Amino acid sequence: MSDNGENGENGENGDGTAKTAAPGGSAVRNGTTGQDRTPGGPQPETIRFFGTTWVGHDSGYGLRRAAVAGGALITTVAACFVLRLAYQGVETADIGSFATVLFVAVFAVCSAVAFTRTWDGFRRRPADPAREESLRSLKAIGFAGSLLAYFVRSLTEAPGEQLRRAEYTTALAAYEKRRGARTGNPAARRKPKPRRG
Repeated sequence: MSDNGENGENGENGDGTAKTAAPGGSAVRNGTTGQDRTPGGPQPETIRFFGTTWVGHDSGYGLRRAAVAGGALITTVAACFVLRLAYQGVETADIGSFATVLFVAVFAVCSAVAFTRTWDGFRRRPADPAREESLRSLKAIGFAGSLLAYFVRSLTEAPGEQLRRAEYTTALAAYEKRRGARTGNPAARRKPKPRRG
């Protein structure tokens, strides 16, 4: 999450376009598409396939959720079909019952781990990023579990929405607290109540 109210001292946006201060703590982007005003303060983090529509549940948020859920379900079914073909190939090769059981066990364990890790990733940041990186290959083997986690989570919210909403709310509260503490900020000053005469 970025804090536009305090960053951007170089006068440029991330894409290299000029950024100038606007009244009310806004930033004005002078790009080829016109001027785009961005409010000061922390900005919500984007979610894949949803952008920032999760903040206000607008701009086709419901349709996106339905599309992600449907796509994840279809892909999960396709993944299971591929695994079934692989299993039939192992049986046809007749390499022994131990190898067949081992094949099934590996994919079952990897899928369970992938589901658990993906599900946990929707609720909290990984405590050990290096460990998550080491589990990437295992999650790739159990990709069906990750797809299933996306499907189940999309039934209730955008995957990762709960985590990002909590972080965004906390960042907004901290920003408003800092903003109110700045005595030199005219926007933070309260207007005097009119005297009754």
